[in-house]
Amino acid sequence: MNATERCLSRRALLKTLRMAGSGIAFGRWLEPDVMMDQELAPGKAIETFTGPGANPRWNSVGPYVTEPQKVPLILLTDRPVQLETPRHYFRTTFTPNEAFYVRWHLEGIPNAVDLKNWKLQVEGNVNKPTALSLSDLMQNFKPASLAAVNQCSGNSRSRLQPRVPGGQWGNGAMGNAMWTGVRLRELLDMAGVKSGSLQVQFQGLETGQGPEGLGSNLFLKSLDLGNPVLDECVVAYLMNGEPLPMLNGFPVRLVVPGYFATYWTKCLTWIRVLNASDENFWMKTGYRVPDTPRGNTTPEDVKAGKVKTVPVERFPVRSFLISPDGSSKIAAGMIVTLRGIAFSGFGRVNQVEVSDNGGRNWMAARLGDDHGAYSFRTWEASWTAKSPGRYSLAVRATDEKGNTQPDEPIWNPGGYLWNRIERQQIVVGNAS
Repeated sequence: MNATERCLSRRALLKTLRMAGSGIAFGRWLEPDVMMDQELAPGKAIETFTGPGANPRWNSVGPYVTEPQKVPLILLTDRPVQLETPRHYFRTTFTPNEAFYVRWHLEGIPNAVDLKNWKLQVEGNVNKPTALSLSDLMQNFKPASLAAVNQCSGNSRSRLQPRVPGGQWGNGAMGNAMWTGVRLRELLDMAGVKSGSLQVQFQGLETGQGPEGLGSNLFLKSLDLGNPVLDECVVAYLMNGEPLPMLNGFPVRLVVPGYFATYWTKCLTWIRVLNASDENFWMKTGYRVPDTPRGNTTPEDVKAGKVKTVPVERFPVRSFLISPDGSSKIAAGMIVTLRGIAFSGFGRVNQVEVSDNGGRNWMAARLGDDHGAYSFRTWEASWTAKSPGRYSLAVRATDEKGNTQPDEPIWNPGGYLWNRIERQQIVVGNAS
């Protein structure tokens, strides 16, 4: 097979997916030797970073790899697959599907979905168990769309000191998309939730090895039936107006706006109403944070068994400077436009501020279009360095609930909830 035959254009792939969405079986995903029609990534990382200090770079450092339907992304692990999005893809409100980060929990992930046989099962403590095809979801329900950030619970884990186990993400384990699908509440109402029900559990198609008896060989997450977020959840079959990439959860995934991605079940296949609390590993043991302000604690208190934990849920307010990225000098006296993004799991961002003097003074940035409470919001600000030297540009955001980014670090054994003010070093040189 020649190089031309081994390349599959993204347009042709999407055409195939649209056929699948119309009810034609998509019997086999891309073979391992099939590569997307795009520029090849470097074979290895430029620099290796292992700690033990905090990662000073914006992204993690690892080899760039090319996976089906993806541009070159930064590889953290391959079993399970974890791929980080490079910084420059966050210059816009919506993250391209092909650049969207990837995070699976178990090594057995699907590479094929036969839509002739696949059904979304709504079962458990319901009056009318229901099985719905992709065509049923697309044709029998009014489409609902919302913009929402999907962020890994461990995003920026490589910042924590001391280091904790887990994928050593930089800042790129996040993305924003316009999700379209069926409201979860409509599916639950169709099945008829019985009285006495407590939670709704979600299960996708990933499987793998786990500690015996703990149920960690299946990835299961649950939400309380009384949680208002259920009214905002969407079972999405479109991502930025296109079928979901296989690595991001084709054919459908759960969208839980404002919540960390651990609840955003990929390849969602079972929605299960429970009449008892979910005690599986991924709820009882995994993805928990200290029941303290900001989820902060110390290694000493954890070792002493003093820390009560609760499931991680909403992500805190965050903001980032995307450009300039510090990779080149700026001439003194030049007016530079600073650009970035901000978001919060607690509501829309209504203020972004920038400082170039260590936080002693802050200037307001101009906010971009408002795409909804849970979307990235772009921002920009004009900045001039009047004299040569090294500058540290800091950015912080405030959301509509009054939450403002702190300038203190955080530590917990899971490496979750990092939202300290970010800084970028900029070198300014002589203009003559």
